[in-house]
Amino acid sequence: MGAKSRLHRVLGLPPLYPSFDDAQVSVDRAFAESEQGTLTDVFFSQKGRRVHKWVHYLGIYERYLKGYRGTDFKMLEIGVNKGGSLDLWRDYFGPTATIFGIDIDPACADNVTAPNQVRIGSQDDPVFLKRVIAELGAPDIILDDGSHIGRHQRASFDILFPLLKDNGLYIIEDMHSAYWHGLYEGGFRRRGTAIEHVKDMIDDMHAWYHNHGTVSPARDQIGAIHVHDSITIIEKVAAKARPTRVMVPS
Repeated sequence: MGAKSRLHRVLGLPPLYPSFDDAQVSVDRAFAESEQGTLTDVFFSQKGRRVHKWVHYLGIYERYLKGYRGTDFKMLEIGVNKGGSLDLWRDYFGPTATIFGIDIDPACADNVTAPNQVRIGSQDDPVFLKRVIAELGAPDIILDDGSHIGRHQRASFDILFPLLKDNGLYIIEDMHSAYWHGLYEGGFRRRGTAIEHVKDMIDDMHAWYHNHGTVSPARDQIGAIHVHDSITIIEKVAAKARPTRVMVPS
């Protein structure tokens, strides 16, 4: 058992990963149910750099991202690590996508194969992030798989969401870290975590119906917030009109 796993046991936290038996059942089921060419199929066919994803993410990504396959679009992924995730997206989306990754670890600069590109800097550095977007162009998809620390996730969102294309997707992975103390600065219903930020955005989407102010652009620029286990997909839209209600026949 690794040091992190021992620490989680001492603190009474959930395990970092499912037990081997549970994980193997999930993998076997996902692989058996995958169709050729789906993200699940592409994921389990990876041979190069290491990539890890919670198994249930694969079907969620397929649902929201399959329409981008084979198209000319731009994606920014926060968090490169070993580089396997960038390889996965390239294999899934095809040669016409423009895919950038960012990471704070300089070693990640070598964990990439062209045409994918990596830039080194912090996900909460506005100057760095705006410089990357100026080079990349307005992205269609932003995926935050970075530090999983709430203040970093919030900073990235506040800087990058305005730079996301209309009709684009902003995705936050591994939001369960919002419940974990220590390294992730989380806690159940603790303010400042990504989970609480998403809850605030849901309130802000409905700001037409209350008088409590807003803390995000959700009322005017977010068309939908799709909350799944540990992963949230936020749809950006052009400025929304005030909701109207009509009765027919008049």
